[in-house]
Amino acid sequence: MKKIELEIVALSHSITQTHSYAVVLGEVNGLRRLPIVIGGFEAQAIAVALERMSPSRPLTHDLMKNFMMAFNVELHEIVINDLQEGIFYSKLVCSSTNDTVEIDSRTSDALALAVRFGCPIYTYDTILDQAGILMEGEEKKQKATASPVTSEAAGSDDLKSMTLDELETLLADVLEHEDYIRAIAIRDEIKTRKKK
Repeated sequence: MKKIELEIVALSHSITQTHSYAVVLGEVNGLRRLPIVIGGFEAQAIAVALERMSPSRPLTHDLMKNFMMAFNVELHEIVINDLQEGIFYSKLVCSSTNDTVEIDSRTSDALALAVRFGCPIYTYDTILDQAGILMEGEEKKQKATASPVTSEAAGSDDLKSMTLDELETLLADVLEHEDYIRAIAIRDEIKTRKKK
């Protein structure tokens, strides 16, 4: 089967499940989108890597990357290779000096590692046919200018009513509590105001 390359185009609260997030993967040079519901911790791990934030302590996926690099294991790609009863299955394609192996992984963990390693994300037509959404051309154009982490995921409405000093204090607080998804929205609001 031919592999189709995907990229992360959005990360936001899931509207279908409470306390969950949705990562939206977009077909590279195509209009199909693949939304995948993931947990809050995995969403945070992806958001931290996407926004190139440096947590005070290594997160689990950073530790995994450091471990792989220490033992000369390369992550070449991840493949979302199956969909059963609404659950996506993925594999990590890794190699060392002696061997290339495929390792079973939760899709959310595979995506968190892919962002850290900068490796490609793939799936197959059959999976996009089953769970993908076809987007219109205008929405694809808008995607190019949007941040992959949506501010609605962090309650941006209440941020607009805060002063710049309050935002900076809040940013320090959420970073201390390692709430990186909210920190991204606050940081973006601060940047927007400082540009004005």
